[in-house]
Amino acid sequence: MKQKHILFDLDGTIVKSDLGITKGVQKSLEHFGINEKLEDLKKFVGPPMVESYTSFYGFSLKQYEEALCVFHKYYKSVGIFECELYEGIEEMLKELSAKYKLYIATSKPEFEARRVIEHFGLDKYFTFVGGADGDFNTKRSTKAAVIEYVLESNKIEDRESAIMTGDKSHDIVGAKSAGLKSIGVLYGYGGLDEFAEANYIVKSVEDLREMFIC
Repeated sequence: MKQKHILFDLDGTIVKSDLGITKGVQKSLEHFGINEKLEDLKKFVGPPMVESYTSFYGFSLKQYEEALCVFHKYYKSVGIFECELYEGIEEMLKELSAKYKLYIATSKPEFEARRVIEHFGLDKYFTFVGGADGDFNTKRSTKAAVIEYVLESNKIEDRESAIMTGDKSHDIVGAKSAGLKSIGVLYGYGGLDEFAEANYIVKSVEDLREMFIC
């Protein structure tokens, strides 16, 4: 690959994080008398929370804010660490960091993303960890805005020198909006139908590694 900078989504790309997120969402929905199985709430992993609550359950913004309070009460203390690295991820990051500059670009609030990265001791592999600056209607509430933030913060002006890697359509669309090529990973929470605009698609962590290590 000719790119020098690799941007990674976090949930569904670096970490398998559905358990903590779905448990928090489940509790927030129960607050409104809605009972769902954890398996059916994996759709919440990746996209901005406001989008999920309003589109999947028709919540008003007031209901969303109330649900988010319940979610955060669980997630910030317990759920955030109910996750695990995908097999082979750390080995891949170690290898790639010797040849490329690596970045996180996630819709998760930045301070939470940093906690996860530091929890797994991955901060030594990343040049920069970039995330959302809030949960709704903030400057970096979309994936496109987060990607722009990462690029601008690191003075990456040549858009052809960077590529975005993620498991959801938001990663692919956000990358295209920023003028970057993208890689869709099928081992995360997205499906093949979400990657129509991706430049590349890989099935596994090993396939992803092989794209960059020749």
